[in-house]
Amino acid sequence: MTENAQQQPPAPSTELPTQYAPADVEGTLYERWVERGYFAADAKSDKPAYTIVIPPPNVTGSLHLGHAFQHTLMDALTRRKRMQGYESLWLPGMDHAGIATQNKVEQQLAEEGKSRQDLGREAFVERVWQWKEEYGGKILGQMRRLGDGVDWDRERFTMDEGLSKAVQTIFKKLYDDELIYRAERIINWCPRCLTAISDIEVEYQEDDGELISIKYGEGDETLVVATTRAETMLGDTAVAVHPDDERYQHLVGKRIKLPLTDRTIPVVADTHVDPEFGTGAVKVTPAHDPNDFAIGQRHGLESITVMDERAVITVHGPFGGLDRFEARSAIVAALRSQGRIVAEKRPYVHSVGHCSRCKTTIEPRLSMQWWVKVGPLAKAAGDAVRDGRVKIHPEDMSKRYFDWVDNMHDWCISRQLWWGHRIPVWYGPEGEVVCVGPDDEAPTGEGWKQDSDVLDTWFSSGLWPFSTLGWPEQTADLRKFYPTDVLLTGHDIIFFWVARMMMFGLYAMDGEVPFRTIALTGLVRDERGKKMSKSFGNVVDPLDWMDKYGSDAVRFTLARGANPGTDVPIGEEWVQASRNFANKIWNATRFALMNGATVEGPLPDASEMSATDRWILSRLHKTVAEVDAFYDDFQFAKLSDSLYHFAWDEVFDWYVELSKTTFQAGGRGAEVSQRVLGEVLDVTLKLLHPVVPFVTDTLWTTLTGGESVVIAQWPEDSGFRDEAAEKEIESLQSVITEVRRFRADQGLQPGQRVPARLTLDGTALAPHEAAIRQLLRLQPEGDAFAATATLPVAGATVALDLSGTIDVAAERKRLAKDLAAAEKEKAQATAKLGNEAFLAKAPDNVVDKIRGRLAKADEDIARIQAQLDRLPQA
Repeated sequence: MTENAQQQPPAPSTELPTQYAPADVEGTLYERWVERGYFAADAKSDKPAYTIVIPPPNVTGSLHLGHAFQHTLMDALTRRKRMQGYESLWLPGMDHAGIATQNKVEQQLAEEGKSRQDLGREAFVERVWQWKEEYGGKILGQMRRLGDGVDWDRERFTMDEGLSKAVQTIFKKLYDDELIYRAERIINWCPRCLTAISDIEVEYQEDDGELISIKYGEGDETLVVATTRAETMLGDTAVAVHPDDERYQHLVGKRIKLPLTDRTIPVVADTHVDPEFGTGAVKVTPAHDPNDFAIGQRHGLESITVMDERAVITVHGPFGGLDRFEARSAIVAALRSQGRIVAEKRPYVHSVGHCSRCKTTIEPRLSMQWWVKVGPLAKAAGDAVRDGRVKIHPEDMSKRYFDWVDNMHDWCISRQLWWGHRIPVWYGPEGEVVCVGPDDEAPTGEGWKQDSDVLDTWFSSGLWPFSTLGWPEQTADLRKFYPTDVLLTGHDIIFFWVARMMMFGLYAMDGEVPFRTIALTGLVRDERGKKMSKSFGNVVDPLDWMDKYGSDAVRFTLARGANPGTDVPIGEEWVQASRNFANKIWNATRFALMNGATVEGPLPDASEMSATDRWILSRLHKTVAEVDAFYDDFQFAKLSDSLYHFAWDEVFDWYVELSKTTFQAGGRGAEVSQRVLGEVLDVTLKLLHPVVPFVTDTLWTTLTGGESVVIAQWPEDSGFRDEAAEKEIESLQSVITEVRRFRADQGLQPGQRVPARLTLDGTALAPHEAAIRQLLRLQPEGDAFAATATLPVAGATVALDLSGTIDVAAERKRLAKDLAAAEKEKAQATAKLGNEAFLAKAPDNVVDKIRGRLAKADEDIARIQAQLDRLPQA
């Protein structure tokens, strides 16, 4: 904490503006928190550590609702732990986002009529750094708007000096341990981004294509293969059939003519082929299909690459220079002209991979790349969850995690980009290969060149939990704050990020896990549960909602929808409701201050308190216990709902209202309630603070005179319970609720006063007569009192004289008409449900609808009859 944080707190003030204006509070208040060092964590502190590292947003990104959602939950966790006395570190930073950032700068260059090749590698990388300084990190300022309580002094970037050293260190370690290797394999290639991408960066979608059946060979030595990618036949080096398929036994081992070429190719037998699918024969193109590559390896087939990096045909002949899709049409036309097309199916809907960044159709391509041997790393990542060192929450998400780590393929980590961590390998003039660590001297001399590729972005972000704390150096931060406590992230990046961090963390940190709990959230959707997408027109900028309703309203709405692992629907009307809640907190606190609520001095003894005081304190401490349990189980929706209903329903709607008569009466009872109300608001504002930090800090400092609720002590459940008081106030609530309902049924205005006789003797409600009369607008009965309606509730009786307020005869006539209509509806529904012929023919949904009408009619009859019974005879 900074020196400023040690200054004397301001004197308490009971002055609050009549309305809460978030825009006047939030920006200034956030900067005050930062200036006072509230979010700065001290590695030398004796306090227990609590650490969360932020999933680093892309340097190209801006705050969207998904960010706002997860950041709200992480902020709530760290704010609460800070208040509980932990040295709470929430570490921020950004990812360099290799492909995305390079694309941004290349677009800029294209507008200038240039390409990265025009600049050259060194100048291009310098240009990207300039772009990063000017445009990158927009999201960091937006995080301040949201109220993120991160330690800005520890902000990291995946390409800063320290993290770059960590990347080079772990690459060298993996290389020396033979867990990184270079090999020619089939990879996912993006012809637009001109780089390899990993399996998890491929998005599959159903596309309309074509299925073409082609006759290979001549005369008796022919067979038919079907393909969706006719253009790759130029690279076929075999046709494969199943060894047990009797149809093709006579062809296995022979060579047949490959159409449109002057080559012959062998027929091979391989168990990979499904004899029941199609014709039972498949074309084999080892350089352009992963399964075909495996067949080629087993049979020693040649791999012929027929496309360049832009997916343009490279073989000689009439198809050379054509784009892959142009070549497909031209090849099919040529085959058709030769009578080799046996069948054509269009459209043929099939799953096609697309680049997740630019949406270009992926091209499987044989390429020399760098790989991580994931077998032992993935096993360790699975074991850490299985043996309980890391817990996945909710637990049912563990299956998705195991499905991935137990079946992981070796990871292609090289990318053909210029922006990123360059692979630290040098090649010598005599074929030497040298991997260089951060403390090694790179080879120099004629003919030595560094590998031109860079590492996959997920390679560096996989080190995030420990590289951000100073690894490979054994820093004080690393000793204090590692392993981190919680990784809170969306279930959609279990594969991208979570598994990578688990593998690298366990490997680099000698078996120490990178985090103790993986708390998985769902995704934010619109109010109808639909995925948010620009194409759907339902994307929301959270900053717009913050401008209109305040950051607290956005945060509370997101938290209130956060059930573990479940998607979160959100609509503007819900944010409006949360704004109303913030206003309710403001107005209730303002009322309390104007009526002398105080936190000074100890709480009075329970013997001095009214039942209302004891009831609210009992409910308060039950709520503290409930909220703590929900936090520990990552049940943000439930804890938010619990706080909402306690604050609005019990504190503001009941306790504040019931206290008005006490305050008006004055004396010791008022003094006791002023202290109790101060206590309740103090604790309630603390409980609400992690989710709605701005309004609560403003109100808490005004109420208590304390420096800031950010550094206040988190409430503890004192164990105070008073079941008798709770039962007594429940009876009082029943009386007030029932009489209010009756008044509404009779059409009385809320403020309309009615003469009443209360019979409360012998009940626990006797001390509450003044409050009952005030809340229900009930006048003393007077000399001319005539009970026209009597309501027995909770052991008490409330008799009302409605003769001067309603026309009893007209009301009876109206209710009788409504009763007759309800009885007619019941008779019709009963008759239909008793008709066997109707039930035999009617669809289930129609029958269910009629059953619903019958149930509704029964409810209406009971309600109307009760109203009639309460009215006097006309």
